[in-house]
Amino acid sequence: MAEPIKVLVTGAAGQIAYSLLYNIAKGDVFGKDQPLILLLLDITPMMTVLEGVVMEIRDCSLPLVQDVIATDKEEVAFEGIDVAILVGSMPRREGMERKELLQANVKIFKSQGIALDTFAKKTVKVLVVGNPANTNCLTAIKCAPSIPKENFSCLTRLDYNRARAQIAYKMNVASNDVKNVIIWGNHSSTQYPDVSHATVKVHGKEMSVFDAVKNDSWLKGDFISFVQQRGAEVIKARKLSSAMSAAKAISDHLRDLWFGTPEGEWVSMGVISDGNTYGIPEDLVYSFPVKIKNKTWNIVECLPISDFSCEKMKDTAKELVGEKKTASEYLSSV
Repeated sequence: MAEPIKVLVTGAAGQIAYSLLYNIAKGDVFGKDQPLILLLLDITPMMTVLEGVVMEIRDCSLPLVQDVIATDKEEVAFEGIDVAILVGSMPRREGMERKELLQANVKIFKSQGIALDTFAKKTVKVLVVGNPANTNCLTAIKCAPSIPKENFSCLTRLDYNRARAQIAYKMNVASNDVKNVIIWGNHSSTQYPDVSHATVKVHGKEMSVFDAVKNDSWLKGDFISFVQQRGAEVIKARKLSSAMSAAKAISDHLRDLWFGTPEGEWVSMGVISDGNTYGIPEDLVYSFPVKIKNKTWNIVECLPISDFSCEKMKDTAKELVGEKKTASEYLSSV
């Protein structure tokens, strides 16, 4: 068998990790023949819960799992890792301003960025899930200068999956019949779910989503709002944030990063902007359409952008510029 890879999950006692860890451990993410060493990090008060998670992983008797290490120490968790899935973050509490949320998470992701820089392999692939994911990812990048920026990404796959599923539901087709949806920008209510370049297969025929749906006002109105607000709707219904769907999205994101995207298709993920693509300012973690090969993403370039899309893309970039400024101020003071 292959050499084991070391996979770190932070916030490992939480509800997202509870669904995610089984997907990883049974081979759905990195392959059915890839042995694993799982490193599980959480805060000290959660260690008893985390030990229960370790018991369950072991009781699953999964052949790929060579070891499971639970810890509250970053120097243990980040040592020699191949993959870091940064799920844990400070959640937004009732009455909390977004600036307060950014301040709390700058501390967490500064510490974890330094730990990546100090202890992880320089080839480590880092996926930031904890919200605000884009700006948390940028903080980690800033604090891990020895690791290439291109090794970092943040999760917008859940938004991509939601958009794809909504089109499939509208057209009464399977979700894998919908291709090349795009999520632009921030994982927030300003994100822009875009189907301008998406296709859907209906009765065996592939056509543009706009031609298939035949309802431009819905695609430019309620559809966008639906995807933007879906997370809040889940919280309203469950009294808890998305967990099963978030774990599925993390698995999808990492599997595509590991094995590549199908020919002619792209997915969405938050990656660092170089300032030369679609007019997005440099040094933001912004969700773009990407194709992946050999564990390397490349932004899909030169797609025609309508005036409607351009404005939506600018709006979400503006929010990210503001978040970056706030996070930078806090970063220099912690």
